[in-house]
Amino acid sequence: MEDIQHSHVQVRGVKLHVAEIGTGPKVVVFLHGFPEIWYSWRHQMIAVAKAGYRAIAIDFRGYGLSDHSPEPEKTTFNDFADDVVALLDSLSISKEPGRAEADFGRFDVKTVIRNIYILFSGSELQIAADDKEIMDLVDPSTPLPPWFSEEDLSVYAGLYENSGFRTALRVPYRSMEIDCGITDPKITAPALLIMGEKDYVLKFPGMEDFVRSGQVKHFMPNLEIEFMAEGNHFVQEQLPEQVNHLIISFLNKINI
Repeated sequence: MEDIQHSHVQVRGVKLHVAEIGTGPKVVVFLHGFPEIWYSWRHQMIAVAKAGYRAIAIDFRGYGLSDHSPEPEKTTFNDFADDVVALLDSLSISKEPGRAEADFGRFDVKTVIRNIYILFSGSELQIAADDKEIMDLVDPSTPLPPWFSEEDLSVYAGLYENSGFRTALRVPYRSMEIDCGITDPKITAPALLIMGEKDYVLKFPGMEDFVRSGQVKHFMPNLEIEFMAEGNHFVQEQLPEQVNHLIISFLNKINI
């Protein structure tokens, strides 16, 4: 017990009592209920620390040695959840990888980018079985698309070596369903959508009808849509001259 270290961390307007033991990049956070406090996890903290993990336990706001909220009667579970996220951020502890990150993490960045361009240049949805991951669907001997060179691949890989995939996977994919508070989203500015007829996105349920029927124009009334017969998901790289012509024609027409 004497090896467990104690501190207070300021988060979201309160000081939280934090107990921790162990070191290393792998972190286990213990969260208590009522009438528990951080001490309720003392045995587990010591055990996981001995197993090579960094163990952290807190007193939630209003419990034990942590501060109460400025207005205790307004405290909710959301406060507890937000406190934990803020605490982890303040301690520079990143999230444990999700499924996609774990899948990508098996390979170097260049291989991941190569596989993505091979997979999603096709017209079919790519869905991994329960016992496989997306990266497993690529035959390593499959060449890059003819319009995507090894030089292109090296540029992408160099940039993603810097940024990694964490934010790129969250936005847009994992944040699509977050309510932005806009009740009737509408873009009235002139807009141009260029899609390939062979874009796998059109295979998502309802997507092709949504675009071709004009339902999308409810949200973008001044939208023009151009389909390219041989185009895929990466149409601006696959057919750059045709896409450039469409873009410049559109810009000239609206006098930008």
